[in-house]
Amino acid sequence: MQSVGAAWLMVSISGKPMFVALVQTVSTLPFFLIAIVAGSLGDVVDRRKLILAAELWMFTFSVALALLTIAGLMSPWLLLGFILMVSIGAAFEAPAWQAIFPEMVPKEDLPSAFALNGIEFNLSRAIGPGLAGAVVALAGAGVTFVLNAASFLGVITVILRWKRPVRRRMAPIETMSESIAAGFRYFRYAPILRGVVLRAGVAMFFASSLWALLPILARDLGAGSIGYGILLTCFGAGAIAGALLLPHVRSLTSTEGVLSVGMGVVAFVIGAVGMLPSRPLLYGALLLGGAAWTPFMSVLNTAVQSLAPEWARARVLAFYLLVFEGSIAAGSAVWGAVTDRFGIRTAFLAAGMGLAISILLKILYAMPKDAIDLSVWNHWPLPLSTAGPALDEGPVLVTVEYVVHPEKADEFKKAMHHYQRVRRRDGAVRWALYYDAKDRTRYLETFIVHSWAEHLRQHARFTMEDRKIEEHVHSFVEQPPKVSHFIYAAEHGRRG
Repeated sequence: MQSVGAAWLMVSISGKPMFVALVQTVSTLPFFLIAIVAGSLGDVVDRRKLILAAELWMFTFSVALALLTIAGLMSPWLLLGFILMVSIGAAFEAPAWQAIFPEMVPKEDLPSAFALNGIEFNLSRAIGPGLAGAVVALAGAGVTFVLNAASFLGVITVILRWKRPVRRRMAPIETMSESIAAGFRYFRYAPILRGVVLRAGVAMFFASSLWALLPILARDLGAGSIGYGILLTCFGAGAIAGALLLPHVRSLTSTEGVLSVGMGVVAFVIGAVGMLPSRPLLYGALLLGGAAWTPFMSVLNTAVQSLAPEWARARVLAFYLLVFEGSIAAGSAVWGAVTDRFGIRTAFLAAGMGLAISILLKILYAMPKDAIDLSVWNHWPLPLSTAGPALDEGPVLVTVEYVVHPEKADEFKKAMHHYQRVRRRDGAVRWALYYDAKDRTRYLETFIVHSWAEHLRQHARFTMEDRKIEEHVHSFVEQPPKVSHFIYAAEHGRRG
């Protein structure tokens, strides 16, 4: 309701396509600017408390937005400012909110949970816009903002009553700087995750045209605020149908097939909406687009969750949201500018064609086919003793000595250079593999970690999926590897 009220209020007080498109831009820009910090917070602090603080922030600015609108003091720039402040709260909340899904349902139920969440969200989107259109027409946008502010009280009550299970940490808690660095490091050395995020970002850049330009299309058709609400209701109703059909669709084709077909249908709808001659045809097209949207988004959301280990889940989701929402923000501004210069039909047609062409990214970045087990496999013996290093000591040099049969040396080296991604992803800042000049069967793997605490975290980050990689490495080894740990010997004090 707030989205409809804000978009229609901007149409009323400005009417310029760029300002109308900027409503969506400022709604998504904070996700681009602060998502990484928000994700790092979501993995370090209590997610329940972070969500509660964000809800209180959004409630405060939603109340102020409602009061100033009712008082007739709203201007285009002021409206954008309040939407921005509410969106900042949403950006801080989003990674933690998404990260609590696996705390509530088993991993095998995640696709169904996301589909259920899609039904909930799209049911709201089906009812809210139509209701908002009527409220705006009868009482003005300010009343929709009042109703939105009141809704935060219900969410706050639920969060206050939620008894989150106590989280047992297997490693020292990270500082914010360590958490941010670890998030960047994990994303850099997780190629499958990067591919999924890239495909989502490109798709949303083109798909954002629909949300950014639909208010302008409704105005041009003379539909008014009620008609705009009906357009969004049709899309939401289609999305609900898509969620209900999702299990059947998944049984008919692969994950890649669901994503490609969903993107193709949405691309067709975007390209067509600017050219349809009548409202009934437009309503039908949006129903179809909504039905394809839910499977499309469910595949992306489930893929990202499946590639996020517990220790970095909020950070992984933050990168996803950063690219996802940043693409929407950039796309909204671009398609608003294209509409200003070339007209709305050209903008929709270009966006639809771009989305259709982006399906070809599957050639380079295919969706993961097999389930990935990211549960912890903490089989390494912890390198502790009664006189062990202090947590802040470091850097730490870890060496692992292998004895390899000469005939297997090439395969071993290839496997080790694949294994280095695991080491770097989980904390290593440098990695190398050496062979003994006197004995070509002896190899020495070395990697450096910033501190003893960070090395202990490495033990808690090793997953069952990583176990497969390690077992492949060990298949070339003739005896158990020998592991040693060395702490930087500073001249003065503990730290190097």
